Amino acid sequence: MDVPSDLRYTDDHEWIRDEGETGTIGITAFASEQLGDIVFVELPAPGTRLAAGQAFGVVESVKAVSDLYAPVGGEVVEANGELASRPELVNADPYGGGWMVRLRLDDRAELEGLRDAAAYGTLLAEA
Repeated sequence: MDVPSDLRYTDDHEWIRDEGETGTIGITAFASEQLGDIVFVELPAPGTRLAAGQAFGVVESVKAVSDLYAPVGGEVVEANGELASRPELVNADPYGGGWMVRLRLDDRAELEGLRDAAAYGTLLAEA
């Protein structure tokens, strides 16, 4: 299972890439595999304020509909508009082209409360 070392992870299988004042968020390869073929993604508009743990969107697959949760708080500065017409990118490239939103971080310290790659790998091993 692919667990990039440059990301932080939630127990709900979202990831965030720390980019200084902003962070890019998506779902993990594990989550996309569990969901199966993703057919629809609903994301918030830029300017939306999110709190850590708040639902910010929905991923619909052939198997289930799942909420997306913000790993940290901040303001949405960009949503991946390509997912509207190509939701399968989440399955094909969950850590690249399948990203969901970019946030302007409220508090970088919140990143420290998330799992690093080793701790996320442990979570997967226990699943």
